[in-house]
Amino acid sequence: MKQDIHAIEVHNLTVSYDGRPVLWDIDFNLECGKIIGVIGPNGSGKTTSLKAIMGLLKPSSGFVKIFGKSLDEVRDRVAYVPQRESVDWDFPASVLDVVLMGRYRGTNLFRRSNKTDLEIALQSIAKVGLTEFKDRQISQLSGGQQQRVFIARALAQQADLYLMDEPFVGVDAATESAILSLLQEMKNQGKTVLIIHHDLQTVSDYFDYLVLLNTRLIAKGEPHEVLTKENLSNAYGGQLTLLSKIVDLIRQNEFPVREKGVDL
Repeated sequence: MKQDIHAIEVHNLTVSYDGRPVLWDIDFNLECGKIIGVIGPNGSGKTTSLKAIMGLLKPSSGFVKIFGKSLDEVRDRVAYVPQRESVDWDFPASVLDVVLMGRYRGTNLFRRSNKTDLEIALQSIAKVGLTEFKDRQISQLSGGQQQRVFIARALAQQADLYLMDEPFVGVDAATESAILSLLQEMKNQGKTVLIIHHDLQTVSDYFDYLVLLNTRLIAKGEPHEVLTKENLSNAYGGQLTLLSKIVDLIRQNEFPVREKGVDL
C-alpha cells in the first residue's frame, strides 16, 4: 500500500436530514495505521459522518474515498462495529455464529464456512477473551461481552479499516482494557481504526488523531492540537466551564478516572 494514499478522504461533505444539514462542508484526510477518534457534542454529526463514510447515507454534496477508491471497490477491506444498543440481542445465535458472519463477504454470502473460516473465528474470539463463551447464546451475555462479540466479528473480517461506533459505551473496566489492547495490536499491524467517541477525559489516552465536529469541522489533528479551550468552546458552547477543567488537566498530563454522570 502506498504511503501517500489516505485511509479515508472526506471532501466537501454535506449530509442533510429533511433539508437540514447535519454535516456541512466537512473536509479531512486520515492517515493509515492510526487510531482516530471522532468527537463532538450530541447531535454534532459524529454518527452521521460514520454512516456517510460507510455509504449508508447519501451526501447532499461532496464525496468519500477509502484507500483512494470508492467504497464499492474496497468494501472487503472495511469492517464495522455498530453501537451495542442498535443490535437485536434476542436473535437466536451463538457467539461463534455471530463471529463467523465476519467471514461472509458480499460475493460469498451463501457458501458454507470452511476450516479456515472456523480457525479465524476462533482466533478472533480468543483475542477478545470469550473462548469459554463461544457456544453461548448472545442474549445470555453481559453488555461488555456482547460488545466484545461484535469486535471479534470485525476482527474475523481481517480488514484494513475498522469503523467503530462508540465501542466503549456501557462496558466494564475489563472490556475497556481488552478493547484498548486490541486497538494497539491492530495499529501495530498497520490497521486503521476510526472510532466515534463521546468521553473527552479519555481521548488523549486512546487516540493518535482527532476530528472534532459540530455540524462543521471544528478542528483536526493530534489531541494536544485539537483539545484547546477555543476549539472546545466552538464545539461545546455552554459546557465550557467543565471543558476548561478538562483542558487544564490534559495540559498537566493528568488524566483522571472518568466521573460517573459526566457525558460530553
